[in-house]
Amino acid sequence: MTKMGLKFVFISFVLTFACAVGASAQKPTPVPTPTPDDTGATKVFEVRLPVTVTQSTKEKKDDLVKGMTRDDFLVFEDGVQQEVTFFSDEKTNPPIFVGVLMDTSPSTAGKIGFSKEAAKNFIYTVTRLRKDKAAFMTFDHEITLRQDFTDKLDLLDKAVDKVKATGSQTALYDAIWQFSDEKLRNVPGRRVIVMITDGDDTFSRADLRDAIDIAQRTETTIFGISTKAGFLGTVPGVDAGTAKDKGDKILEQLCAETGGQVFFTGDMLALERAFKKISDELRSQYIITYKPADQNYDGRVRKVEVRFNDKTKTEKYKVRTKTSYRAIKDSLK
Repeated sequence: MTKMGLKFVFISFVLTFACAVGASAQKPTPVPTPTPDDTGATKVFEVRLPVTVTQSTKEKKDDLVKGMTRDDFLVFEDGVQQEVTFFSDEKTNPPIFVGVLMDTSPSTAGKIGFSKEAAKNFIYTVTRLRKDKAAFMTFDHEITLRQDFTDKLDLLDKAVDKVKATGSQTALYDAIWQFSDEKLRNVPGRRVIVMITDGDDTFSRADLRDAIDIAQRTETTIFGISTKAGFLGTVPGVDAGTAKDKGDKILEQLCAETGGQVFFTGDMLALERAFKKISDELRSQYIITYKPADQNYDGRVRKVEVRFNDKTKTEKYKVRTKTSYRAIKDSLK
Protein backbone atom coordinates (compact mmCIF):
# COMPACT_ATOMS: atom_id res chain seq x y z
CA MET A 1 0.00 0.00 0.00
CA THR A 2 1.27 3.49 -0.90
CA LYS A 3 2.02 6.17 1.75
CA MET A 4 -1.03 8.06 0.53
CA GLY A 5 -3.19 4.95 1.05
CA LEU A 6 -1.84 4.36 4.57
CA LYS A 7 -2.53 7.99 5.45
CA PHE A 8 -6.12 7.65 4.24
CA VAL A 9 -6.73 4.49 6.29
CA PHE A 10 -5.27 6.14 9.44
CA ILE A 11 -7.44 9.25 9.05
CA SER A 12 -10.55 7.08 8.49
CA PHE A 13 -9.80 5.09 11.67
CA VAL A 14 -9.34 8.28 13.73
CA LEU A 15 -12.60 9.78 12.45
CA THR A 16 -14.51 6.53 13.10
CA PHE A 17 -13.14 6.30 16.69
CA ALA A 18 -13.95 9.98 17.39
CA CYS A 19 -17.52 9.55 16.19
CA ALA A 20 -17.98 6.45 18.37
CA VAL A 21 -16.66 8.27 21.45
CA GLY A 22 -18.88 11.27 20.74
CA ALA A 23 -21.95 9.10 20.34
CA SER A 24 -21.14 7.32 23.60
CA ALA A 25 -20.72 10.60 25.45
CA GLN A 26 -24.09 11.85 24.21
CA LYS A 27 -25.92 8.67 25.18
CA PRO A 28 -28.15 9.33 28.25
CA THR A 29 -27.35 7.42 31.43
CA PRO A 30 -30.00 4.76 32.10
CA VAL A 31 -32.35 5.68 34.97
CA PRO A 32 -32.37 3.00 37.70
CA THR A 33 -35.71 1.26 37.98
CA PRO A 34 -37.25 -0.07 41.18
CA THR A 35 -36.06 -3.57 42.02
CA PRO A 36 -38.63 -6.34 41.43
CA ASP A 37 -39.52 -8.50 44.39
CA ASP A 38 -39.57 -12.32 44.43
CA THR A 39 -42.84 -12.43 42.50
CA GLY A 40 -41.53 -10.18 39.75
CA ALA A 41 -43.73 -7.26 40.77
CA THR A 42 -42.19 -3.80 41.03
CA LYS A 43 -41.72 -2.66 44.62
CA VAL A 44 -43.19 0.67 45.64
CA PHE A 45 -43.06 2.30 49.02
CA GLU A 46 -46.09 3.68 50.78
CA VAL A 47 -46.62 5.89 53.82
CA ARG A 48 -49.20 5.04 56.48
CA LEU A 49 -50.80 7.85 58.45
CA PRO A 50 -52.91 7.33 61.58
CA VAL A 51 -55.22 10.36 61.47
CA THR A 52 -57.21 11.84 64.36
CA VAL A 53 -60.05 14.31 63.76
CA THR A 54 -61.37 16.48 66.59
CA GLN A 55 -63.85 19.31 67.01
CA SER A 56 -62.36 22.80 66.92
CA THR A 57 -65.39 24.76 68.11
CA LYS A 58 -65.19 26.22 71.62
CA GLU A 59 -68.17 24.25 72.91
CA LYS A 60 -66.88 20.83 71.80
CA LYS A 61 -63.16 21.47 71.57
CA ASP A 62 -61.08 18.28 71.18
CA ASP A 63 -64.13 15.98 71.01
CA LEU A 64 -63.37 13.10 68.63
CA VAL A 65 -65.12 13.10 65.25
CA LYS A 66 -66.29 9.81 63.76
CA GLY A 67 -68.01 8.95 60.50
CA MET A 68 -65.49 10.45 58.06
CA THR A 69 -64.94 8.72 54.71
CA ARG A 70 -62.03 8.41 52.30
CA ASP A 71 -63.44 11.23 50.18
CA ASP A 72 -63.26 13.66 53.11
CA PHE A 73 -59.44 13.74 53.07
CA LEU A 74 -56.67 14.99 50.80
CA VAL A 75 -53.02 14.10 51.42
CA PHE A 76 -50.09 16.32 50.46
CA GLU A 77 -46.37 15.66 50.51
CA ASP A 78 -44.14 18.71 50.22
CA GLY A 79 -47.22 20.59 49.01
CA VAL A 80 -48.06 18.12 46.22
CA GLN A 81 -51.28 16.09 46.39
CA GLN A 82 -50.71 12.34 46.63
CA GLU A 83 -52.53 9.18 45.61
CA VAL A 84 -54.41 7.54 48.50
CA THR A 85 -54.19 3.74 48.23
CA PHE A 86 -55.91 2.61 51.45
CA PHE A 87 -58.40 3.96 53.97
CA SER A 88 -59.94 2.47 57.11
CA ASP A 89 -62.01 3.69 60.05
CA GLU A 90 -62.92 2.42 63.52
CA LYS A 91 -64.91 -0.48 62.03
CA THR A 92 -62.19 -1.71 59.69
CA ASN A 93 -58.93 -0.54 61.31
CA PRO A 94 -56.08 -3.05 61.73
CA PRO A 95 -55.24 -4.20 65.28
CA ILE A 96 -53.31 -2.05 67.74
CA PHE A 97 -49.88 -3.00 69.07
CA VAL A 98 -49.19 -0.67 71.98
CA GLY A 99 -46.09 -0.49 74.11
CA VAL A 100 -46.47 1.06 77.55
CA LEU A 101 -43.06 2.46 78.53
CA MET A 102 -42.81 3.55 82.17
CA ASP A 103 -40.14 5.75 83.70
CA THR A 104 -38.63 4.16 86.82
CA SER A 105 -35.91 6.74 87.50
CA PRO A 106 -35.37 7.97 91.10
CA SER A 107 -37.81 10.90 90.87
CA THR A 108 -40.71 8.51 90.22
CA ALA A 109 -40.34 6.63 93.49
CA GLY A 110 -43.16 8.48 95.28
CA LYS A 111 -45.71 8.00 92.50
CA ILE A 112 -44.80 4.66 90.98
CA GLY A 113 -47.78 2.96 92.64
CA PHE A 114 -50.22 5.38 91.00
CA SER A 115 -48.50 5.01 87.63
CA LYS A 116 -48.65 1.21 87.82
CA GLU A 117 -52.35 1.16 88.66
CA ALA A 118 -53.20 3.61 85.88
CA ALA A 119 -51.04 1.66 83.39
CA LYS A 120 -52.93 -1.55 84.17
CA ASN A 121 -56.28 0.18 83.76
CA PHE A 122 -55.17 1.58 80.42
CA ILE A 123 -54.04 -1.82 79.17
CA TYR A 124 -57.45 -3.27 80.14
CA THR A 125 -59.22 -0.51 78.21
CA VAL A 126 -57.12 -0.45 75.07
CA THR A 127 -56.60 -4.17 74.48
CA ARG A 128 -59.47 -5.88 72.67
CA LEU A 129 -59.41 -9.64 73.20
CA ARG A 130 -58.11 -11.66 70.25
CA LYS A 131 -57.30 -8.51 68.28
CA ASP A 132 -55.02 -5.97 69.99
CA LYS A 133 -51.81 -6.67 71.90
CA ALA A 134 -49.84 -4.76 74.52
CA ALA A 135 -46.29 -4.90 75.83
CA PHE A 136 -44.75 -3.38 78.95
CA MET A 137 -41.26 -1.91 79.34
CA THR A 138 -39.54 0.12 82.06
CA PHE A 139 -36.61 2.48 81.64
CA ASP A 140 -34.16 4.16 83.98
CA HIS A 141 -30.39 3.63 83.58
CA GLU A 142 -31.42 0.25 82.17
CA ILE A 143 -34.14 -0.64 79.66
CA THR A 144 -36.11 -3.73 80.62
CA LEU A 145 -38.81 -5.44 78.57
CA ARG A 146 -41.07 -6.79 81.31
CA GLN A 147 -43.65 -8.37 79.01
CA ASP A 148 -43.57 -8.86 75.25
CA PHE A 149 -46.68 -8.35 73.10
CA THR A 150 -49.64 -10.36 74.33
CA ASP A 151 -53.41 -10.13 74.69
CA LYS A 152 -53.28 -12.05 77.97
CA LEU A 153 -54.10 -9.44 80.59
CA ASP A 154 -52.96 -11.61 83.51
CA LEU A 155 -49.40 -11.70 82.11
CA LEU A 156 -49.39 -7.93 81.70
CA ASP A 157 -50.80 -7.52 85.22
CA LYS A 158 -48.00 -9.60 86.71
CA ALA A 159 -45.35 -7.73 84.74
CA VAL A 160 -46.57 -4.36 86.03
CA ASP A 161 -46.92 -5.63 89.60
CA LYS A 162 -43.32 -6.86 89.64
CA VAL A 163 -41.95 -3.33 89.28
CA LYS A 164 -40.61 -2.38 92.71
CA ALA A 165 -37.24 -0.62 92.58
CA THR A 166 -36.13 2.45 90.68
CA GLY A 167 -32.89 3.05 88.81
CA SER A 168 -30.39 5.90 88.80
CA GLN A 169 -30.93 7.73 85.47
CA THR A 170 -33.50 8.30 82.66
CA ALA A 171 -32.79 6.75 79.24
CA LEU A 172 -36.02 7.91 77.57
CA TYR A 173 -34.75 8.29 73.99
CA ASP A 174 -32.94 4.94 74.07
CA ALA A 175 -36.13 3.26 75.30
CA ILE A 176 -38.09 4.68 72.36
CA TRP A 177 -35.38 3.68 69.93
CA GLN A 178 -35.05 0.13 71.24
CA PHE A 179 -38.77 -0.56 71.47
CA SER A 180 -39.56 0.93 68.05
CA ASP A 181 -36.71 -0.83 66.30
CA GLU A 182 -36.88 -4.22 67.98
CA LYS A 183 -40.57 -4.63 68.82
CA LEU A 184 -42.70 -2.45 66.56
CA ARG A 185 -40.90 -2.63 63.24
CA ASN A 186 -42.56 -5.83 62.01
CA VAL A 187 -45.86 -6.09 63.87
CA PRO A 188 -48.91 -6.44 61.57
CA GLY A 189 -50.98 -3.52 62.80
CA ARG A 190 -50.98 0.03 64.15
CA ARG A 191 -47.88 0.86 66.17
CA VAL A 192 -48.22 2.94 69.32
CA ILE A 193 -46.00 3.92 72.25
CA VAL A 194 -47.38 5.42 75.46
CA MET A 195 -44.66 7.05 77.58
CA ILE A 196 -45.23 7.63 81.30
CA THR A 197 -42.45 9.89 82.53
CA ASP A 198 -41.73 12.79 84.86
CA GLY A 199 -38.18 13.63 83.89
CA ASP A 200 -35.83 14.79 81.16
CA ASP A 201 -33.56 12.32 79.42
CA THR A 202 -30.27 12.08 81.33
CA PHE A 203 -28.64 8.88 80.08
CA SER A 204 -29.39 8.02 76.42
CA ARG A 205 -26.92 7.59 73.61
CA ALA A 206 -29.73 8.55 71.23
CA ASP A 207 -31.04 12.11 71.09
CA LEU A 208 -34.45 13.66 70.39
CA ARG A 209 -34.02 13.60 66.60
CA ASP A 210 -33.00 9.93 66.73
CA ALA A 211 -36.13 9.09 68.73
CA ILE A 212 -38.42 11.01 66.35
CA ASP A 213 -36.70 9.51 63.31
CA ILE A 214 -37.05 5.87 64.38
CA ALA A 215 -40.69 6.42 65.35
CA GLN A 216 -41.47 7.98 61.98
CA ARG A 217 -39.55 5.28 60.10
CA THR A 218 -41.45 2.51 61.89
CA GLU A 219 -44.77 4.40 61.55
CA THR A 220 -45.11 4.60 65.33
CA THR A 221 -47.37 7.13 67.06
CA ILE A 222 -46.14 8.33 70.45
CA PHE A 223 -48.37 9.56 73.26
CA GLY A 224 -46.77 11.07 76.33
CA ILE A 225 -48.03 11.39 79.88
CA SER A 226 -45.98 13.76 81.99
CA THR A 227 -46.34 13.14 85.72
CA LYS A 228 -43.90 15.89 86.62
CA ALA A 229 -46.51 17.77 88.66
CA GLY A 230 -46.71 14.82 91.00
CA PHE A 231 -49.72 13.41 92.81
CA LEU A 232 -49.29 15.21 96.08
CA GLY A 233 -49.69 18.71 94.66
CA THR A 234 -48.47 20.62 91.63
CA VAL A 235 -45.13 22.27 91.17
CA PRO A 236 -45.23 25.66 92.94
CA GLY A 237 -46.30 28.45 90.60
CA VAL A 238 -47.33 26.09 87.78
CA ASP A 239 -50.80 24.81 86.89
CA ALA A 240 -51.38 21.14 86.25
CA GLY A 241 -52.24 20.34 82.64
CA THR A 242 -49.61 22.60 81.06
CA ALA A 243 -46.01 22.22 79.97
CA LYS A 244 -43.65 22.91 82.87
CA ASP A 245 -40.18 23.29 81.39
CA LYS A 246 -37.85 22.42 78.52
CA GLY A 247 -38.27 18.69 79.15
CA ASP A 248 -42.05 18.90 78.80
CA LYS A 249 -41.71 20.95 75.62
CA ILE A 250 -39.42 18.26 74.20
CA LEU A 251 -42.04 15.65 75.08
CA GLU A 252 -44.62 17.77 73.24
CA GLN A 253 -42.40 17.87 70.15
CA LEU A 254 -41.77 14.13 70.27
CA CYS A 255 -45.49 13.41 70.31
CA ALA A 256 -46.53 16.08 67.79
CA GLU A 257 -44.04 15.01 65.12
CA THR A 258 -45.19 11.38 65.32
CA GLY A 259 -48.92 12.21 65.28
CA GLY A 260 -49.61 11.73 68.99
CA GLN A 261 -50.34 14.01 71.90
CA VAL A 262 -48.93 14.75 75.35
CA PHE A 263 -50.92 15.04 78.58
CA PHE A 264 -49.76 16.81 81.73
CA THR A 265 -51.24 15.27 84.85
CA GLY A 266 -51.31 16.61 88.37
CA ASP A 267 -53.23 13.89 90.22
CA MET A 268 -54.53 10.35 89.89
CA LEU A 269 -57.83 11.42 88.34
CA ALA A 270 -56.05 13.44 85.66
CA LEU A 271 -53.78 10.47 84.93
CA GLU A 272 -56.76 8.16 84.45
CA ARG A 273 -58.46 10.72 82.20
CA ALA A 274 -55.34 10.95 80.07
CA PHE A 275 -55.23 7.19 79.57
CA LYS A 276 -58.94 7.15 78.67
CA LYS A 277 -58.44 9.90 76.08
CA ILE A 278 -55.62 7.94 74.45
CA SER A 279 -57.69 4.76 74.42
CA ASP A 280 -60.71 6.57 72.90
CA GLU A 281 -58.51 8.20 70.27
CA LEU A 282 -56.98 4.91 69.18
CA ARG A 283 -60.51 3.54 68.75
CA SER A 284 -61.55 6.52 66.62
CA GLN A 285 -58.54 6.96 64.35
CA TYR A 286 -58.62 6.82 60.58
CA ILE A 287 -55.79 5.09 58.71
CA ILE A 288 -54.74 6.63 55.41
CA THR A 289 -52.04 5.07 53.25
CA TYR A 290 -50.63 6.84 50.22
CA LYS A 291 -48.04 6.14 47.55
CA PRO A 292 -45.58 9.05 47.24
CA ALA A 293 -45.31 10.35 43.69
CA ASP A 294 -41.55 10.56 44.28
CA GLN A 295 -40.52 6.92 44.76
CA ASN A 296 -36.81 7.66 45.25
CA TYR A 297 -35.21 6.75 48.57
CA ASP A 298 -33.29 10.00 48.61
CA GLY A 299 -32.98 10.40 52.40
CA ARG A 300 -34.81 13.74 52.39
CA VAL A 301 -37.20 14.75 55.15
CA ARG A 302 -40.57 15.15 53.44
CA LYS A 303 -43.37 17.23 54.91
CA VAL A 304 -46.78 15.59 55.24
CA GLU A 305 -50.15 17.30 55.52
CA VAL A 306 -53.70 15.95 55.61
CA ARG A 307 -56.46 18.38 54.68
CA PHE A 308 -60.22 18.20 54.42
CA ASN A 309 -61.68 18.04 50.93
CA ASP A 310 -64.56 20.27 52.04
CA LYS A 311 -63.51 23.71 53.26
CA THR A 312 -66.53 23.93 55.56
CA LYS A 313 -65.09 21.02 57.57
CA THR A 314 -61.87 22.97 58.05
CA GLU A 315 -63.83 25.56 60.01
CA LYS A 316 -65.37 22.97 62.36
CA TYR A 317 -62.72 20.28 62.69
CA LYS A 318 -58.98 19.90 63.01
CA VAL A 319 -56.85 16.99 61.86
CA ARG A 320 -53.74 15.57 63.53
CA THR A 321 -51.19 13.16 62.10
CA LYS A 322 -47.42 12.91 61.84
CA THR A 323 -45.83 15.94 60.22
CA SER A 324 -42.97 14.42 58.22
CA TYR A 325 -40.90 11.33 57.45
CA ARG A 326 -37.45 10.60 56.04
CA ALA A 327 -37.37 8.79 52.70
CA ILE A 328 -34.97 5.96 53.42
CA LYS A 329 -35.37 2.29 52.69
CA ASP A 330 -36.56 0.38 55.73
CA SER A 331 -38.05 -3.05 56.35
CA LEU A 332 -41.62 -2.89 57.60
CA LYS A 333 -44.58 -5.22 57.41
